[in-house]
Amino acid sequence: MRSLRPESSRPDSRSGSLGHAPSARPLCPRFSARATACLAALLVGVPALPLRAAAPSPRQLQSLEAAFNGEGDLPALLGSGPDLDPGLVERRRRLLLSRFPDARWQISAGPTLRDGRQTVLLRVRGSRQDGPLRFRLEAEQQLALESDGSRITGQTLIREQALLRTGDTDLRISLLIPDAVLTGQRYDVDVLLDEPLDGAIVAGGIVAISPEQVSALESPLLQLGALGGGGLFRTVQAPFSPGSQTWAVLLVHPQGLVSASKRVRVVADKAQLNP
Repeated sequence: MRSLRPESSRPDSRSGSLGHAPSARPLCPRFSARATACLAALLVGVPALPLRAAAPSPRQLQSLEAAFNGEGDLPALLGSGPDLDPGLVERRRRLLLSRFPDARWQISAGPTLRDGRQTVLLRVRGSRQDGPLRFRLEAEQQLALESDGSRITGQTLIREQALLRTGDTDLRISLLIPDAVLTGQRYDVDVLLDEPLDGAIVAGGIVAISPEQVSALESPLLQLGALGGGGLFRTVQAPFSPGSQTWAVLLVHPQGLVSASKRVRVVADKAQLNP
């Protein structure tokens, strides 16, 4: 309900974080906050640049999926350059495996962009037991990849989202956060619980993560508050320069914890909102 939306906040011009309100540590193990904060880096871990080269072949994508899953030499499939560091990709892959030992990657065909480029969907699933809690990770990126014929040499990130859950029952939520916005645009960052609370006491928080925090794999600080309207509602403002904003969400529910991240592309041209 919009009547329940709190006062809007403007991201800090230096870090992209919301205002300067006092914050508290998330009510979950430290690694879970880090996992959602840095999934952008862990899955592929290279900056997004416009692409003009050919798309990788189906055989290249099969080899890439196998290498992510430990059945090949991942750095050998990637070309070094200012927009792609094969060694960094491999290190971040190993970091994710250290936190989710059974992680498995899957690559499949994605939608075709308006300019004719093919995209791929890169998904990763994994789990980890931490004391009495079992954390389950689900993350997805939509990417436009480029190839020189033998190696993958670049990528453009179109969409990215990740969920980390505990408990035996998946708490159903909807992340109503756009994939892309215009520079300086005010937009809604909403997270809805899809089922009635039925008297349950739920707390939650949303915070923007700066690129520096993502690169440093820092745990975000979240201001938690009781939810009375079935969700979290914020209105924020995009930076005035193109780039991206990454949002981290934490919900604490009697059925378990849900931590999520979503990257929002910030573009200067309306044509880039729906590539």
